[in-house]
Formats: sequence, structure tokens, C-alpha cells
Amino acid sequence: MSNPELLERIVCNRKVMVGKPVIKGTRLTVEFILNLLACGSTAGEILDEYEGLTTEDIQACLLFAAQSLSDTTFVPLAESA
Repeated sequence: MSNPELLERIVCNRKVMVGKPVIKGTRLTVEFILNLLACGSTAGEILDEYEGLTTEDIQACLLFAAQSLSDTTFVPLAESA
């Protein structure tokens, strides 16, 4: 599946989850899926928990986040020792 096709799976609608990016046809935000992955959930566990979700939906969340950050300048959260 191409990047544009994956990104079509992510939508923003101010009437759904206060306009946060969500997986099309769900109320699952990109942020929520990324937090699950960051906390150690596997893609398989997420797919088992949320019926109807696909591997491509999870890939779309990752791609959306990567592209959202691509033009961002970062300031360190804390100085490293």
C-alpha cells in the first residue's frame, strides 16, 4: 500500500474526538495507538483488542506521526548529562 493510500486512513473532523486525527471509521486517535505502541503493546495485541482494525491502520498512524514531525524543529526536553 502506498503512503498516500495509508494516509487516507487518517481523518480529522472537529465533530469526532475534538478534531484529533483518528483512524477512519473509528474513534481511535493516532495518539492513542502510538501510546499503546510506546507502552509496549504489540501490533498484534492492538489488532486483537480492537475488532475491525487492520495492520494498515497501525502503519497509517506511524506514517502520519512521522510526516507530522518531518518539518518540526525540536527543543530538547532536558539537558543530557
